[in-house]
Amino acid sequence: MLEVFDQVQAAVEFIRQRWNHAPHAGIILGTGLGSLVAKIDVEATIDYAEIPHFPRSTAISHAGRLVCGKLNGLPVMAMEGRFHMYEGYSLKSITLPVRVFQAMGAQLLVVSNACGGMNPYYRCGDIMVIEDHINLLGDNPLIGVNDDRLGPRFPDMCEPYDQQLVDRALEIARREDIVAHKGVFVAVPGPNLETRAEYRMLRAMGADVVGMSTVPEVITAVHCGLRTVGFSVITDMCLPDA
Repeated sequence: MLEVFDQVQAAVEFIRQRWNHAPHAGIILGTGLGSLVAKIDVEATIDYAEIPHFPRSTAISHAGRLVCGKLNGLPVMAMEGRFHMYEGYSLKSITLPVRVFQAMGAQLLVVSNACGGMNPYYRCGDIMVIEDHINLLGDNPLIGVNDDRLGPRFPDMCEPYDQQLVDRALEIARREDIVAHKGVFVAVPGPNLETRAEYRMLRAMGADVVGMSTVPEVITAVHCGLRTVGFSVITDMCLPDA
């Protein structure tokens, strides 16, 4: 973890040469969700390839750019594309942008993803506000020597997603007539999709949706003290016995 601090500082120093503001929120846009960028009054766009120590996004539809500007008048930094474990990156590399958000001054992390729905009451196109998660990646971004400058050795994960923000998101969804649920996200490494037996197991464990991202970033956000809210967009249904 000791080298992570230096990587964060190098990335922040570079970004501040292009956009020297403190964001209210850092936003991670998942697969197919990059259109939110159109709502941002863009002040700076930086390719990941330019930012020291940032990985390169290889997933389809992930533009690989950091977009800085204002969203409804609030300063934000938005990742137009994220990184995944199945791309071969370490979880420390995958979660580096979260630490950069925090070091730039962010108070809030907004995460989003495309996922498979396992709850039979969900439908494709629904949104699930993430209430909790299950980590089945077989790894954790906090493994290794802890750097107290980044966060505590043993962060409390009893409430990784801010319940006030979860309730507020559901309230707004109801007001806007958007179909939204509250549930549990399970992260698996991928890149293959799950077997029917695995879907049954994941559902029995209490998961409502399954995906290949998000959990490492949220663990890191808790470690460095960011409030977090997460959204899963259900793009396909995973009902093994339907």
